Amino acid sequence: MDEIRRRLMGLGAAAGVALLAGGARAAGTGPGAVKDAAPPSLDPIQPLPVKPTPGKPGDFDFLSGEWRIHHWQPKPGTEGRQWIEFDGEATVHPILSGIGSVEELRIPVRDFSGMGLRLLDVEKKVWSDHWVNAKSGVVSTPGVTGSFENGAGIFVSEDEEDGKPTKWVGVWDRITPKSCRWRQAVTRDDAKTWQQTWIMEWKRV
Repeated sequence: MDEIRRRLMGLGAAAGVALLAGGARAAGTGPGAVKDAAPPSLDPIQPLPVKPTPGKPGDFDFLSGEWRIHHWQPKPGTEGRQWIEFDGEATVHPILSGIGSVEELRIPVRDFSGMGLRLLDVEKKVWSDHWVNAKSGVVSTPGVTGSFENGAGIFVSEDEEDGKPTKWVGVWDRITPKSCRWRQAVTRDDAKTWQQTWIMEWKRV
């Protein structure tokens, strides 16, 4: 699966490197510029649910509103030993009486934007997450499915690298009225260990 963004699940591996490599506005010293960063504190990824909790309307209402977002990503090829950080923003709207949520993500320093679309299958009670990159206008299908477990949204997709199975997870946690966090991670040993590849700290405007 070579998606432009494997965020929920977001960036695919190749696209993640492309975003890290950046464009004309990737470097600088002004507000929001991409800069080297110390590795962030990486608490463990939650266990994946064996029996996902049924989804319900309003599960994504916590994300509605205007946000400022601080991003951390590892530098390509460093396996998490070196990181960069940069800022972005998002606007999120609930739709269809809580069974949908639309996010517009903007990262000006990366000349990057797109739309996250989360939808609840009312009959199956399962959430799915889709992505639209502004440069393509193409909706990623199928969506990445997930559920909310003990206050954390856990979304998982399976993939393959060099013929070997991998799993990617996107986790919404630390959810409060004014803040939340999103993390992306990959495992190549069936969730025994995880490599975290993107962290977003969301602060409500």
